[in-house]
Amino acid sequence: MRSRTLKGAVVASAAALALLTSCSTDSSLDDPDAAGDPGGGESSSSEEWFVQADFDEQMEQMDATFEGDESEPWLQYIDGDMTDTSEFADDAGGKKVCFANASISNPWRQTGWITMNQQLEVLQESGVVSEMETRDAQDDDNTQIDDIDYFISEGNCDAFIISPNSTAALTPAVERACETGKPVVVFDRGVETDCATTFIHPIGGYAWGIATANFLSENLSEGDKVVALRILPGVDVLETRWAAAEKIFEENGIEAVDYFTGADPAEIKKIITDELAGGEVQGVWMDAGDGAVAAIEAFEDAGVDYPVMTGEDEMSFLRKWEDTGLNGLAPVYSNFQWRTPLLAVEKIFAGEEVPAEWVLPQVPITEGERADYLAANEGMPDGHYAKFGGEDLPGYPEVWQDRVIP
Repeated sequence: MRSRTLKGAVVASAAALALLTSCSTDSSLDDPDAAGDPGGGESSSSEEWFVQADFDEQMEQMDATFEGDESEPWLQYIDGDMTDTSEFADDAGGKKVCFANASISNPWRQTGWITMNQQLEVLQESGVVSEMETRDAQDDDNTQIDDIDYFISEGNCDAFIISPNSTAALTPAVERACETGKPVVVFDRGVETDCATTFIHPIGGYAWGIATANFLSENLSEGDKVVALRILPGVDVLETRWAAAEKIFEENGIEAVDYFTGADPAEIKKIITDELAGGEVQGVWMDAGDGAVAAIEAFEDAGVDYPVMTGEDEMSFLRKWEDTGLNGLAPVYSNFQWRTPLLAVEKIFAGEEVPAEWVLPQVPITEGERADYLAANEGMPDGHYAKFGGEDLPGYPEVWQDRVIP
């Protein structure tokens, strides 16, 4: 399965892959226009990114039975091949973990980073982990490659955790980490090798696209118009979100026009305003929730009915959704996955099997669940993600409320 999910990545240019910033958005890029006009032009077709086998597989996984306790979704997984980790079993004391992180340059990654560090605190107190040395690549492939090579040459890492900045560029560095003979945990984005001890991720971009496009199609009529607001081109998990959605819109006779926005609220508002000036817009689709409020405000400014809309589980969208009463859905790219790599390390050093590909649940928030998530996350900042999964960790809720970023 891992090799198939990466087919789309190899068609992107090296420059586009270097912009693979996160599974959410990143508005901090110095020159977003270099990515291929994320500043507002209508995009080209996503056919080159669509892989039918991956679409079918992720659609099946959306209805799969997950192993493990539903109250701990960060430990759940879809049954499949397991990795024997008995060779790493060691009860001699706390181990040093070396984490090569792509970045913490956007709210999704910041929320996860906070959660990861609170999980680290638990494992340090229990004696499983002595320390986690982290190097932040700040969204740069070459920096992250150097970071991984630094850890390798340093020679005192008991385990590697890697959240790759991009797929193809980081593959050789991940393979070099594997060649050390130490366990390697890859999460969030994949690479083009199966050498890691485990690869951790939610179901994926197709699942996002399927859930959101089906929701819009079911709540709209044939011939209705949807404006799709996309962040960046060349980002595999974002491209597959749109590839799946575009397929479903076409099958249901929904007129969908898509734009790259660079996650700029002003650009988002301009796009919607211009579309409304040219006619009715019945739906809005987003490949990430940043800027959702700006899109909604454009409808308010125009004095027209709210659209049927999909955003994300970021608190700003959930709150605006509640305030407006619009017909919406909040897809997720499960932020709680940031806990899982450290818990995987715990299992590995206990000699327990771990999934070779650790596929985590990815379940949208519906209107019927919205109030519960709003109540559970009361007091959290707008950039917080509702399904962060840190309620049982030390420092809750203050660390997340105060955005204490290590």
